[in-house]
Amino acid sequence: MTMSQTPEEIPDWLVPIRDAAGTMTGEDLTRFLPPEGAGARPGAVLMLFGEGPAGADILLTERAHTMRSHPGQVSFPGGAVDATDPSPTAAALREAQEEVGLDLAGVDVLATLPELWLPPSNFAVTPVLAWWREPAPVGVVDPAEVHAVYRTPISELLDPDHRVTVTHPSGYSSPGFLIGDDKDLILWGFTAGVINKLFDYVGLTRPWDATRTRELPGYMLGVRED
Repeated sequence: MTMSQTPEEIPDWLVPIRDAAGTMTGEDLTRFLPPEGAGARPGAVLMLFGEGPAGADILLTERAHTMRSHPGQVSFPGGAVDATDPSPTAAALREAQEEVGLDLAGVDVLATLPELWLPPSNFAVTPVLAWWREPAPVGVVDPAEVHAVYRTPISELLDPDHRVTVTHPSGYSSPGFLIGDDKDLILWGFTAGVINKLFDYVGLTRPWDATRTRELPGYMLGVRED
């Protein structure tokens, strides 16, 4: 893998986000931290920031709707850390290459955030923060795993009109975002939580109406709509 670990220059808007990675604790991001003795499997995700046609953005994927686990979930590229991966950073980059065809030569790794825990799957996930120095085309590599790929503008994520509280039939609720061309795709759960807390931490979040709720569609709950 070819990559630069020491980028010479990043845009001004990314500096506070990069710097936050050096001061944030796990508690700043979530109340779910890997407990001792949980035997959590290591994982990693790539938080890839770039500058696209609509300005500053972040790369997201939509999981295939037919997957048994988290169908249709919007997430960062990433997955399990394999035994052959020398580090969580290497795993996050490998997964992004496999999932969306990311050209790693144009990616600068900036930092890693604290390890976070996904209780349902017992994964201990390391978010890897990176700058897309030289963007190249990306897309769905394997339709059985990825339904779509999005370069989501930061300005749209920060727009209060695109903020909602997402509700799950279990009673669980969490901050979410509406993304996509028609703003009909729900970003929620772990990925939305990390983005939400990061934006809060660096002071980017704009006031939004948390009483606006949105239920998860059936396909994201594993309900087939024939």
